Amino acid sequence: MGMKAELLFHQRIDYDDGAIVEMVLWRVPSPVSPSEHGLKYSLFYGRPGVRKVGYDNERGKGDHRHFRGVETPYAFSSVERLMIDFWSDVGVLRGEK
Repeated sequence: MGMKAELLFHQRIDYDDGAIVEMVLWRVPSPVSPSEHGLKYSLFYGRPGVRKVGYDNERGKGDHRHFRGVETPYAFSSVERLMIDFWSDVGVLRGEK
């Protein structure tokens, strides 16, 4: 196996209304196929046991987005873009202007 995944970022935010944001990002020694970048990530917004927004990449699936119960492929370009897209979805569901 050689090098291990390196945790780059982990943050959890608990909202007063019971919602949770949890963001985890790792650098991996080789891409998580079929993704072609060297990152493994999981961005979650929802409540315990209920995912309302999710962005992640897993082996065999690649980069994808979960939004309102629908899973779609996600075109990963950069961490910055990923964060913008994620927070945009969270803002929509939280009704933020």
